[in-house]
Amino acid sequence: MHTCCFSRLARLAIVVALLPSAVAAQDCSGRPDALGTARTLAVDAAATPRVGRKHFPDTLPLADKELVLTFDDGPWPGTTPAVLDALKSECVKATFFLLGRNAQAHPGLVRREAAEGHTIGHHTFSHPLLGRMDPDKAMTEIDKGIRADNAALAGGQSAPFFRFPGFASSPALLERLQARGMIVFGADVWASDWTEQTPDAERERLLRRIDKIGRGIVLLHDTRGQTARMLPGLLKALKTRGYRIVHVVPGGGAPPPD
Repeated sequence: MHTCCFSRLARLAIVVALLPSAVAAQDCSGRPDALGTARTLAVDAAATPRVGRKHFPDTLPLADKELVLTFDDGPWPGTTPAVLDALKSECVKATFFLLGRNAQAHPGLVRREAAEGHTIGHHTFSHPLLGRMDPDKAMTEIDKGIRADNAALAGGQSAPFFRFPGFASSPALLERLQARGMIVFGADVWASDWTEQTPDAERERLLRRIDKIGRGIVLLHDTRGQTARMLPGLLKALKTRGYRIVHVVPGGGAPPPD
């Protein structure tokens, strides 16, 4: 397990809670039945270098029943639009960790994600397991992905957020990303949607896991048809169970390089 300074972790909730942009999100006008986005949380790499208790000692400073929705590997035609439609219907904001090759192939979907208010993060260009690579070559792969994502945005702004494919990090790469002001996202819970299952089975499995941990970063994949089909039901179930969605945005520092 990668460790970090205890004092930094002890101050994490206070530092982030005091950021001016950690404010309530806009209401879902005219949709009292919608799940909505409860608030926006601004995070900075200086205070939050890496998050997600599946992989690191701490997670984002979230209250009980607060969730952050994240999607990996997109964008992808046929599934990403359905995911975006479901999120829009419930007035929910999420974070998308893009593969550069998919962003390059489908820039319109990247621009739609940004236009609808979602946060754009990075997931390499072609999804290699970076922890097994030479650090210099791994950073080249990361930078290639960032450039492709930013090019697809056509002037829009991505966030200095990164998730390792397969969560295959290394101490050297974690240090380099932290030095560049990038926040590394792990996860607190996932639906195991990389395995074949029905949308109903996926939804119920994920709800059981969410109920067990009570709060945290949720990992899904917008490239999976079963996930796109189960998402509307998941969002309605989260509303019924009293969960609240938090939208994470960068709180300061320089953006990733072009």
